[in-house]
Amino acid sequence: MSEPSPHRHHAIDYIELTVTDLAVAKRFYADAFGWRFTDYGPEYAGIRSPHGDDAPEVGGLRLDAEVRAGGPLVLLYSTDLDRSVQAVKEAGGRVVNGPYEFPGGRRFHFTDPSGNELGAWAEQ
Repeated sequence: MSEPSPHRHHAIDYIELTVTDLAVAKRFYADAFGWRFTDYGPEYAGIRSPHGDDAPEVGGLRLDAEVRAGGPLVLLYSTDLDRSVQAVKEAGGRVVNGPYEFPGGRRFHFTDPSGNELGAWAEQ
């Protein structure tokens, strides 16, 4: 029997920070807060809590030429990404990227009626 998923449908699940220098950002957050990282190549590092070796990943540092407007990207978890895409559209939001594949599954980005950009992801 498999363990239940720690992810909850449509709950805030992950925060992604855009950084202009991944090594400097990792050093800063490690020194300031004790954060630990899982490297996924030269442009991305997952953020893990300083509490325990088995701490789940709670966010990521994404390398880009400039910091995205609006601050960190909030990601929701979805058990049915296609249905979440439809729900966003039906509620008056606008899909601005995706759905697309990434190493952890699939995700898409959307804006709410005020223009805030968020994302949603699913393991499949």
